[in-house]
Amino acid sequence: MSTSTEPATEQTVTWLTAEQQVHWRSFRQGVARLLGVLEHELDAQSGLSTHEYEVLVRLSEAPGRTLRMAQLAENIAHSRSRLTHTIRRMEESGLVARVPCESDARGVNATMTDKGWETLVAAAPGHVQSVRDHLVDVLTPEQFAALGDAMETVRVHLTGGACHAVEGLDAC
Repeated sequence: MSTSTEPATEQTVTWLTAEQQVHWRSFRQGVARLLGVLEHELDAQSGLSTHEYEVLVRLSEAPGRTLRMAQLAENIAHSRSRLTHTIRRMEESGLVARVPCESDARGVNATMTDKGWETLVAAAPGHVQSVRDHLVDVLTPEQFAALGDAMETVRVHLTGGACHAVEGLDAC
């Protein structure tokens, strides 16, 4: 695993093999199509974006249905500015409220409202069924476990590895 932050050049890069290229492209196309279908179905069924849904899920799992904005951004892999825009829209819809953090005057918490809870409860069955229909039940249990393990390795690398040290990368 490389930890260099120097850009690769044509002379230093190890190009993908033909087989790796096939797997990479299958991954890219599969993820793009899967996320597109899940986004479309969630919006059609509930009017929520996948980002809004994920915010509600994370808040529903937090004590008091409240998280600091910085922690919420970290949990859902959003930049703080992107999360701020999402929360603003959700606040206008009455799904969440922003409140000052009692333990840190500089911090802001996002809290799920009763309307947010009701919206999540109504949206969850359809979304979970979509995830089952298009991913979980398409793969064998072994494939699904391997996918989860592989993506956890990638997540750890991107949050604590070389990518983490690169300033300004929203993907890291």
